[in-house]
Amino acid sequence: MDHNQSRNLIITGVRNQARSTRSIDLRPQPGGNNHRLSYVPGQVAVLRVQGEAPAYFAFASAPEDEDIEVLVKQKAGASNLIFSMHEGETIELTAIVGHGFPLDHLKHRDLIFVAMGTGVAPLRSALRHALKRKDDFGQLVVLYGARTPEDFCYGDEVEGWADAGVEVRRVISRPDGHDWSGPTGYVQSLLEHVLPDLLSPVALICGSAEMIEQTRERLGKMGFRPEEILTNY
Repeated sequence: MDHNQSRNLIITGVRNQARSTRSIDLRPQPGGNNHRLSYVPGQVAVLRVQGEAPAYFAFASAPEDEDIEVLVKQKAGASNLIFSMHEGETIELTAIVGHGFPLDHLKHRDLIFVAMGTGVAPLRSALRHALKRKDDFGQLVVLYGARTPEDFCYGDEVEGWADAGVEVRRVISRPDGHDWSGPTGYVQSLLEHVLPDLLSPVALICGSAEMIEQTRERLGKMGFRPEEILTNY
């Protein structure tokens, strides 16, 4: 697809993922020259619905997946409208932006996916892509932080990731009042627990600007070069 060419996408599925968060499956409407979209894992779809300014959603699906998938959190503007949409309705894709995660340049490296909240979407895109080519990479590690256990997305997939050999560690920052026996704190605090065992790690990170900056700083102190710390946008 021309990354600036508008296309209509039809909703093929809607699933609740976390508190006030749903995953939306989309597919280009029939009649185009190409059923699939061409994008790099973790790039961002610019979606528009009538009456609202376009909103930005990172692809949560791998490019080779049959359906396109995005995570939508219920909030203002287009996000709120898309959150409430149903199967069969259409959304306009106006552009694909960001550089994503160029995994073809990271072969034979250990990949550490560091995500907070809905920032797991672009990292899931890259992880799904990597799992289809698992022999091309070293160890795959997912470090995923959320405020509470109810804020984790893709909980039903974590066991499958682990079965595929991915090391998965989750952490929550607000444990009070929740049934949680895992680690607490911020996701970047997990780095010290996994990095000593990795030979050639590259970090792929996505979250708030503050989380990204703190993670960069911590990784830098642990010996990471700037080109070994990647964001999708």
